[in-house]
Amino acid sequence: MEERLQKLLAQAGYGSRRRCEEFIIAGRVRVNGQVATLGQKADLSVDKVTLDGKALPKAESLTYTYIALYKPRNVLSAAEGQDDRETVRGLIPLEGHLYPVGRLDFDSEGLILMTNDGELTNKLTHPRYGHEKEYRVLVARRPDEKQLSAWQRGVVLEDGDKTAPAEVNFLSTSGKGAWIRVVMGEGKNVRSAKWVNCWDCRW
Repeated sequence: MEERLQKLLAQAGYGSRRRCEEFIIAGRVRVNGQVATLGQKADLSVDKVTLDGKALPKAESLTYTYIALYKPRNVLSAAEGQDDRETVRGLIPLEGHLYPVGRLDFDSEGLILMTNDGELTNKLTHPRYGHEKEYRVLVARRPDEKQLSAWQRGVVLEDGDKTAPAEVNFLSTSGKGAWIRVVMGEGKNVRSAKWVNCWDCRW
């Protein structure tokens, strides 16, 4: 059965569908020797699909791997590094394609899922599935109720975007600061927000 190329690439363990679309746009994917185009379909039972010259395996030969990894601070949430910083992929002594589902900032720590299952990645990360993410955040000063309420309603970032409402609860004090629990359903580069810089958060 014919499937879109980005879905076939994701199923073969090359990353999320969005990431696989980038491979197609870059001209790195070929179908039966011809450079593929975005939106093109193929059937692996009759077509030869390659990425950088390497053929995709047949669906029946795929083996999926799932790893729950604790990401330390100062490690990139990436399968491949663009500089000399350590990546989560480098923490796993296994062969084959593995990539993180979602991401945590470089100086954040916590649970991250590593897999080669593109379909699962799509279902866990695409906004239409509505999965929530939970964080414990250490802030330099304890926020008051007004600040917590603003975060719960959604705040305007420096680029003009407004965050979606989030569940925010005070947990405990930590010196002059505090730990708070945040549950949100979207992902943004929150460090660009003035209110985060003001609070001096550590994720």
